[in-house]
Amino acid sequence: MFEPRLPKYEWGQRVKALIDLYNDGSFPGAPEKGVLVKLGDTGEIVQVGTHTEENMPIYLVEFAENLVVGCLEEEISPL
Repeated sequence: MFEPRLPKYEWGQRVKALIDLYNDGSFPGAPEKGVLVKLGDTGEIVQVGTHTEENMPIYLVEFAENLVVGCLEEEISPL
């Protein structure tokens, strides 16, 4: 068994998107492959989890009211 990789960011932290984030089909009500978040949009981390198979942190970031998107560390940066 291996230790989970510790997250760089924490709950409540303000972040910005480093890239455009597209709907991969997992965001209901939005067009598949449509832009959900644009480069530079800001949000707040509302939950931190771990993708167990890949041993990497996953961040749920609220970018706009009721727009919560799962992000990887390389897709966001702290403000």
